[in-house]
Amino acid sequence: MRFRHNRILLGKALLLLVMLLVVMSGLTVLGCAQIGARPRGWSGGTIANGTLFLGSMEGKLVAIDTSRHSRLWEVPLETAEPAAGGFGCAPASTAVAIYGSPAVGGDLVYVGGYNGKIYAIDSISRLSKDKYLDLSNPQPIVGGAVVAQDKVYIGSSDGKLYALNAATLDKEWEFKTGDKIWSSPTIDGDTIFIGSFDKKLYALDAVTGKKKWEFKTEGAIAATPLVYNNTVYIGSFDRHLYAVDATDGSLKWKFLSENWFWSCPVAYSDTIYAGCLDSKVYALAAKNGDKVAEFDLGSPVSSSPVLVDSSVIVASEEGLVYAIDTGSNLIKPLASIEEKIYAPLYASDGVIYVHADDGKLHALNAQSGVTLWSLPLSSK
Repeated sequence: MRFRHNRILLGKALLLLVMLLVVMSGLTVLGCAQIGARPRGWSGGTIANGTLFLGSMEGKLVAIDTSRHSRLWEVPLETAEPAAGGFGCAPASTAVAIYGSPAVGGDLVYVGGYNGKIYAIDSISRLSKDKYLDLSNPQPIVGGAVVAQDKVYIGSSDGKLYALNAATLDKEWEFKTGDKIWSSPTIDGDTIFIGSFDKKLYALDAVTGKKKWEFKTEGAIAATPLVYNNTVYIGSFDRHLYAVDATDGSLKWKFLSENWFWSCPVAYSDTIYAGCLDSKVYALAAKNGDKVAEFDLGSPVSSSPVLVDSSVIVASEEGLVYAIDTGSNLIKPLASIEEKIYAPLYASDGVIYVHADDGKLHALNAQSGVTLWSLPLSSK
């Protein structure tokens, strides 16, 4: 029975991988036959000065006034070039999918496109500039950007982490891993952490890009690292969640689940809460990885959870949102979106923002789960 159970899990995992790869490669495959095909993306949101920025599933950067519940503006990410590397077969204006969450630095909003470009859009004038990370061989950008120390850090499917000048987008340094990068970087002090499909977690000097250490897992890494109490917590496709010393890269502990860890965990009161594609959220002791509790949501968890006060808010792919009380470690249903949820959750001032697969942004009261408002991200 155990062998049969493992075969079923493996079959589900392989099917999910095929589906993800098909979705991720959709723009390339459809480039000639369906120039106007609608892109898909699972962008999360970022709030600055009362404005929420996120990528729509129509390939637009959208700015939303969270107090008025209205769309301020939208800027489409489009490319008209017959780009190298398979990004289309004729000069045509094609919408660009956005998977990573935007980052904000001053008046500029940075977002990566699936066409291999990074965009910097002025939130006031809406003027934009863009640049291919590698003009000679542009590869999809799947992860989000991070802004720090007057630089923008972003990974690419070409296997490199780039540090760009935040004002000019000129490259300051690059670091090459052994395979594609879908992970978003995390910066802590003067160190930036990034995972790669080469099965490694890297710690780099944020100023120079010099490698401080690397840690090897047994599976590809697509999750974004969490840094908490000088420890890096990272999930892998080898079904483990790892706790790695942030200073020297040594293993502290690892926890085995029944499927991949895709989302970024959250930490509260020395407990790590990690969603998994085996449909469970695990509460683990931050110090030693002992399981404190587990919560079965009945559907895979690919959306990254958020912390609101002392509650962990998590969503299942089937569109159900739950609240975990960190004091009692009891879980309760909070809301039902009735749409697929893949994008990371975002919370601010007691409101949870959910970018669902219906192309809408749903704002939920973090305590009651009541839908405060919903807004289509597309103006059409």
